[in-house]
Amino acid sequence: MDDQQTARDERGELDPQLVALAAHTALEARTFITALTEVAAGEAAETALPMLLLATTQLQAAGARLGAMVDVVPAERFEPDPGPEPDLDALRTNLHHLLSGVDDYVAVADPVLSGEVLAGSLADDLTAVAADIQHGLRHHEEGHVIEALWWWQFSYLSSWGERCALAVRVLHSLLSHVRLDADEEVVMEAELAALHDPEDDTQP
Repeated sequence: MDDQQTARDERGELDPQLVALAAHTALEARTFITALTEVAAGEAAETALPMLLLATTQLQAAGARLGAMVDVVPAERFEPDPGPEPDLDALRTNLHHLLSGVDDYVAVADPVLSGEVLAGSLADDLTAVAADIQHGLRHHEEGHVIEALWWWQFSYLSSWGERCALAVRVLHSLLSHVRLDADEEVVMEAELAALHDPEDDTQP
Protein backbone atom coordinates (compact mmCIF):
# COMPACT_ATOMS: atom_id res chain seq x y z
CA MET A 1 0.00 0.00 0.00
CA ASP A 2 1.20 3.51 -0.80
CA ASP A 3 0.42 4.81 2.69
CA GLN A 4 2.37 2.11 4.53
CA GLN A 5 6.11 1.50 4.84
CA THR A 6 7.28 -1.93 3.63
CA ALA A 7 9.41 -3.28 6.44
CA ARG A 8 11.14 -6.08 4.54
CA ASP A 9 12.50 -6.54 1.04
CA GLU A 10 11.90 -9.48 -1.30
CA ARG A 11 14.46 -11.57 0.61
CA GLY A 12 12.71 -10.92 3.88
CA GLU A 13 15.43 -8.64 5.23
CA LEU A 14 14.62 -5.49 7.14
CA ASP A 15 14.75 -2.23 5.21
CA PRO A 16 18.13 -0.67 6.17
CA GLN A 17 16.58 2.80 6.19
CA LEU A 18 14.07 1.70 8.81
CA VAL A 19 16.83 0.04 10.83
CA ALA A 20 18.83 3.28 10.75
CA LEU A 21 15.77 5.37 11.68
CA ALA A 22 15.02 3.05 14.60
CA ALA A 23 18.62 3.31 15.82
CA HIS A 24 18.50 7.11 15.61
CA THR A 25 15.16 7.27 17.43
CA ALA A 26 16.45 4.91 20.12
CA LEU A 27 19.47 7.18 20.62
CA GLU A 28 17.27 10.26 20.98
CA ALA A 29 14.98 8.37 23.37
CA ARG A 30 17.90 7.35 25.60
CA THR A 31 19.31 10.87 25.52
CA PHE A 32 15.97 12.37 26.56
CA ILE A 33 15.43 9.89 29.39
CA THR A 34 18.99 10.37 30.66
CA ALA A 35 18.67 14.17 30.62
CA LEU A 36 15.28 14.04 32.30
CA THR A 37 16.55 11.69 35.01
CA GLU A 38 19.61 13.84 35.71
CA VAL A 39 17.59 17.04 35.91
CA ALA A 40 14.94 15.42 38.13
CA ALA A 41 17.69 14.22 40.47
CA GLY A 42 18.76 17.83 40.98
CA GLU A 43 22.19 17.32 39.42
CA ALA A 44 21.91 20.53 37.38
CA ALA A 45 19.24 22.63 39.07
CA GLU A 46 20.78 25.91 37.89
CA THR A 47 20.53 24.82 34.24
CA ALA A 48 17.36 22.73 34.48
CA LEU A 49 15.22 24.83 32.12
CA PRO A 50 17.70 25.06 29.21
CA MET A 51 18.62 21.38 29.59
CA LEU A 52 14.98 20.32 29.55
CA LEU A 53 14.23 22.58 26.58
CA LEU A 54 17.18 21.22 24.59
CA ALA A 55 16.37 17.57 25.34
CA THR A 56 12.67 18.01 24.58
CA THR A 57 13.18 19.87 21.30
CA GLN A 58 15.66 17.23 20.12
CA LEU A 59 13.14 14.49 20.88
CA GLN A 60 10.42 16.53 19.18
CA ALA A 61 12.53 16.62 16.00
CA ALA A 62 12.92 12.83 16.11
CA GLY A 63 9.17 12.48 16.52
CA ALA A 64 8.52 14.81 13.59
CA ARG A 65 10.48 12.45 11.34
CA LEU A 66 8.21 9.60 12.41
CA GLY A 67 5.09 11.68 11.91
CA ALA A 68 6.17 12.81 8.43
CA MET A 69 6.77 9.32 7.05
CA VAL A 70 4.20 6.78 5.93
CA ASP A 71 2.77 4.30 8.42
CA VAL A 72 5.07 1.60 9.72
CA VAL A 73 3.11 -1.65 10.02
CA PRO A 74 4.54 -4.77 11.75
CA ALA A 75 4.10 -8.12 10.04
CA GLU A 76 2.22 -9.47 13.04
CA ARG A 77 -0.98 -7.71 14.12
CA PHE A 78 -0.13 -7.89 17.80
CA GLU A 79 2.45 -6.19 19.97
CA PRO A 80 5.07 -8.36 21.71
CA ASP A 81 4.92 -8.05 25.48
CA PRO A 82 8.11 -6.27 26.61
CA GLY A 83 7.40 -7.08 30.26
CA PRO A 84 6.26 -4.91 33.17
CA GLU A 85 6.40 -1.17 32.69
CA PRO A 86 9.08 0.69 34.71
CA ASP A 87 7.89 2.69 37.70
CA LEU A 88 8.27 6.39 36.92
CA ASP A 89 6.51 7.71 40.03
CA ALA A 90 9.79 8.82 41.62
CA LEU A 91 10.75 10.67 38.43
CA ARG A 92 7.39 12.43 38.33
CA THR A 93 7.60 13.37 42.02
CA ASN A 94 11.13 14.75 41.65
CA LEU A 95 10.10 16.82 38.63
CA HIS A 96 7.09 18.21 40.50
CA HIS A 97 9.41 19.21 43.34
CA LEU A 98 12.03 20.71 41.01
CA LEU A 99 9.44 22.70 39.04
CA SER A 100 7.44 23.79 42.06
CA GLY A 101 5.86 27.15 41.33
CA VAL A 102 6.19 26.90 37.54
CA ASP A 103 4.84 23.39 36.92
CA ASP A 104 1.21 24.28 36.16
CA TYR A 105 0.12 25.88 32.90
CA VAL A 106 -2.93 26.39 30.70
CA ALA A 107 -3.23 25.56 27.00
CA VAL A 108 -5.80 25.21 24.25
CA ALA A 109 -7.08 21.63 24.17
CA ASP A 110 -7.22 21.41 20.37
CA PRO A 111 -6.17 24.45 18.28
CA VAL A 112 -7.99 23.04 15.24
CA LEU A 113 -11.28 21.69 16.56
CA SER A 114 -11.72 23.35 19.93
CA GLY A 115 -10.90 26.56 21.74
CA GLU A 116 -11.36 24.95 25.15
CA VAL A 117 -8.62 25.83 27.62
CA LEU A 118 -7.31 23.07 29.85
CA ALA A 119 -4.90 22.98 32.78
CA GLY A 120 -1.69 21.01 32.46
CA SER A 121 1.43 19.99 34.35
CA LEU A 122 4.91 20.18 32.86
CA ALA A 123 6.16 17.39 35.14
CA ASP A 124 3.27 15.13 34.16
CA ASP A 125 3.85 15.82 30.46
CA LEU A 126 7.56 15.08 30.60
CA THR A 127 7.00 11.88 32.57
CA ALA A 128 4.28 10.71 30.17
CA VAL A 129 6.60 11.33 27.22
CA ALA A 130 9.34 9.34 28.94
CA ALA A 131 6.95 6.43 29.56
CA ASP A 132 5.83 6.32 25.91
CA ILE A 133 9.29 6.44 24.37
CA GLN A 134 10.71 4.02 26.94
CA HIS A 135 8.06 1.46 25.94
CA GLY A 136 9.30 1.61 22.36
CA LEU A 137 12.91 1.58 23.52
CA ARG A 138 12.34 -1.72 25.28
CA HIS A 139 11.00 -3.20 22.02
CA HIS A 140 14.13 -1.97 20.27
CA GLU A 141 16.44 -3.43 22.90
CA GLU A 142 14.68 -6.79 22.49
CA GLY A 143 15.48 -6.70 18.77
CA HIS A 144 11.91 -5.88 17.69
CA VAL A 145 12.93 -3.02 15.41
CA ILE A 146 9.71 -2.65 13.44
CA GLU A 147 7.54 -2.97 16.53
CA ALA A 148 9.60 -0.22 18.18
CA LEU A 149 9.17 2.08 15.17
CA TRP A 150 5.47 1.30 14.97
CA TRP A 151 5.00 2.12 18.65
CA TRP A 152 7.05 5.31 18.55
CA GLN A 153 5.17 6.51 15.46
CA PHE A 154 1.71 5.57 16.71
CA SER A 155 2.24 7.01 20.20
CA TYR A 156 3.84 10.16 18.74
CA LEU A 157 0.70 10.87 16.72
CA SER A 158 -1.71 9.86 19.48
CA SER A 159 0.00 10.93 22.69
CA TRP A 160 3.60 11.94 23.31
CA GLY A 161 3.96 14.22 20.29
CA GLU A 162 1.32 16.60 21.62
CA ARG A 163 2.64 16.47 25.17
CA CYS A 164 6.16 17.06 23.92
CA ALA A 165 4.98 20.10 21.93
CA LEU A 166 3.21 21.48 24.99
CA ALA A 167 6.31 20.96 27.12
CA VAL A 168 8.47 22.76 24.56
CA ARG A 169 6.06 25.72 24.50
CA VAL A 170 5.99 25.96 28.31
CA LEU A 171 9.75 25.51 28.71
CA HIS A 172 10.43 28.14 26.05
CA SER A 173 8.06 30.56 27.78
CA LEU A 174 9.66 29.94 31.18
CA LEU A 175 13.17 30.39 29.83
CA SER A 176 12.16 33.55 27.98
CA HIS A 177 10.73 35.06 31.15
CA VAL A 178 13.84 34.16 33.13
CA ARG A 179 16.16 35.67 30.54
CA LEU A 180 14.15 38.70 29.44
CA ASP A 181 12.17 39.80 32.48
CA ALA A 182 15.19 40.73 34.59
CA ASP A 183 15.53 44.15 36.16
CA GLU A 184 16.88 46.62 33.61
CA GLU A 185 19.49 48.06 35.99
CA VAL A 186 20.80 44.59 36.81
CA VAL A 187 21.05 43.75 33.11
CA MET A 188 22.86 47.03 32.39
CA GLU A 189 25.37 46.43 35.18
CA ALA A 190 26.01 42.93 33.90
CA GLU A 191 26.56 44.24 30.36
CA LEU A 192 28.97 46.91 31.58
CA ALA A 193 30.86 44.34 33.63
CA ALA A 194 31.11 42.06 30.58
CA LEU A 195 32.48 44.92 28.45
CA HIS A 196 34.96 46.00 31.09
CA ASP A 197 38.33 44.26 30.81
CA PRO A 198 40.31 44.68 34.04
CA GLU A 199 43.58 43.98 32.17
CA ASP A 200 43.08 47.26 30.30
CA ASP A 201 43.22 49.27 33.53
CA THR A 202 46.25 51.53 33.74
CA GLN A 203 48.21 51.38 36.91
CA PRO A 204 48.76 54.70 38.77
